[in-house]
Amino acid sequence: MPDNTANAHLPPRHTAPTRRQWLQQGLRGAALVAAPALVQPAAAQALAMPTPHQTEGPYYPVDFPADSDADLLRNGMLRYTQGEAVWVEGRVTDTQGVPLAGGTVEIWQCDAKGHYHHPGDGGKAAQAFQGFGRVVLGRDGQYRFRTIRPAPYTGRTPHIHFKVRLPGRELLTTQMYVAGDAGNARDYLWSRLSEKDRAALTVRFAPAADGMRGEFPIVVQT
Repeated sequence: MPDNTANAHLPPRHTAPTRRQWLQQGLRGAALVAAPALVQPAAAQALAMPTPHQTEGPYYPVDFPADSDADLLRNGMLRYTQGEAVWVEGRVTDTQGVPLAGGTVEIWQCDAKGHYHHPGDGGKAAQAFQGFGRVVLGRDGQYRFRTIRPAPYTGRTPHIHFKVRLPGRELLTTQMYVAGDAGNARDYLWSRLSEKDRAALTVRFAPAADGMRGEFPIVVQT
């Protein structure tokens, strides 16, 4: 039997790759090239669902009040004391989670007796209730309004109308509802929503350090 111990200290001899090894390397390289194409659909699936659109309704203001700030409980020098005072707040982002800095959020709603500041509602709304508010979003996309817990009126469950804009562009019109309200199931708009859309538009009010608060995050397609 030949003695190979004399060659044991020599380094292994390199051989040219076989055709099979070349093919295996080529397949691995192709997989790396294709990887971004596989990652992109996965990232797209992670996008947030846009907040559902809802109708504007007949009572969007014809004339904006001189006082159009975030406090609907004060209209000029008048103070509104009817209904339940609440905070409505949230963050506006695009579907990738980027805050809508520089955007505008508007809300409008009826007073505690179910009347809007609109000629179509007969001008019956309480003058002390501002009824409409507007805020410009900062870098964090946060908004906050002081208003009343939404009240019902004939044919509708309690709700607040929302509109989101960028300069020169309207991005979303929708409505926010109150979780657990008995009128929801009878409302012709809320009752037609899917379970997912109901969850996105229905808010639960809960006690906070400065009063009752409802959080309504909004996602828009830009």
